[in-house]
Amino acid sequence: MSSQQQVDPKKQQELQLQYTNFKNTLQQLAQKIGDIEQEAEEHKLVIETLDPLPEDRKCFRMVNGVLVERTVKDVLPTLKTNSDGLKQVLEDMLKQYKLKQTELDSWKKKNNIQVVQP
Repeated sequence: MSSQQQVDPKKQQELQLQYTNFKNTLQQLAQKIGDIEQEAEEHKLVIETLDPLPEDRKCFRMVNGVLVERTVKDVLPTLKTNSDGLKQVLEDMLKQYKLKQTELDSWKKKNNIQVVQP
């Protein structure tokens, strides 16, 4: 390390803060992606369960914390629309995550950052 030039402590602290911000942002995005994946999987499971049922069969749906009675015919299109929306949001979040990861990698390269794991 004596052959490498030393970074002043203020700059080092600033770089550490930026790195921490990058990692926190990536962690938050990963958490949101996980939540959305779980919700999409739940929608898929319910759709697969309701698909073979008769359209006039009674089913219940939670809307804003209230359980409402509907028929399969009423609920299925809404579930499919919500599921498609979740898939789109998931794709967007994955793109955002990859973009942020690329940004972090280029930042590390630009600032000659090497992560040391204890």
